Amino acid sequence: MLLPLSVLVLVGFWYGCFFLANHEIRAAKAAGGWYEGVRQVIAVDTELRTDPPRFPWLWLAPALIITIATVVIGVISYPSMPDVLAVHYGAKGMPNRLAAKSIGTAFSLVFVQVGVTALLVGIAAAILFRSRPDIDPAHPAGSAQWHRRYMLLGAKALLGLLAMIDLAMLGSSLLMWTGTVTPWAPLMVALPILAAVAVAVVVFAGNNRASDEGEEDTGLTHREDDKYWRSGLFYVNREDHALMVPRRFGLGWTLNFGNPRTAMILAGVVALIGLVITLRFAS
Repeated sequence: MLLPLSVLVLVGFWYGCFFLANHEIRAAKAAGGWYEGVRQVIAVDTELRTDPPRFPWLWLAPALIITIATVVIGVISYPSMPDVLAVHYGAKGMPNRLAAKSIGTAFSLVFVQVGVTALLVGIAAAILFRSRPDIDPAHPAGSAQWHRRYMLLGAKALLGLLAMIDLAMLGSSLLMWTGTVTPWAPLMVALPILAAVAVAVVVFAGNNRASDEGEEDTGLTHREDDKYWRSGLFYVNREDHALMVPRRFGLGWTLNFGNPRTAMILAGVVALIGLVITLRFAS
């Protein structure tokens, strides 16, 4: 209980600092007239509709192979599985929750694996085909080229992370199916995911800026859109048909909470969490 509570306190403290900083920045913009005399425009890349990026199917293959392998191994191993399965492990790798063998308990992680795969593939597709490009009006050509590469890189990173998540679930399932007890169990599950996250952050950090070499500055700037960012974090714009938009800071994208399709994604996440709770903790 102490670790989750400390994480919540840390997140709350971080957001409190962010909220205060965002409030001060907005006040400074208004007081200083940051956008007075500046032409604000929205730059678009029409080629994203006529020539959209290709979905990286080869990057999806590892996740699909691992998921299929998990299903096959589970089906073959089911008759020889212990009558009582360890469905949860503690921090030291010791089982702290047991359940009688059944389809629901034995294949609980497989169901979650399939759900996570479908969800992240959908998000990767949304990044490529339903996200709003963040094109700099001052250097539209170079910014558009960079954004196309950045979207594809984001989709590949997400699919790579998905493969590591599926691999971690395969390892966790094998521990449960064989009744193996090892102090290294938490590391077997966490290390593949942490490694994938670390690699993605490093790659994104090295490709987080567009090159404007050789392109003349147009003198234009982004349209001020503070009114659409609730509390500085949540983008809500019903007139924007994009499902995902670039985050205002850091890496990646965030949902447009003004788009009705966002409710479908959130419902999928809630259903996935409910599936985990039902299969892993219901006895």
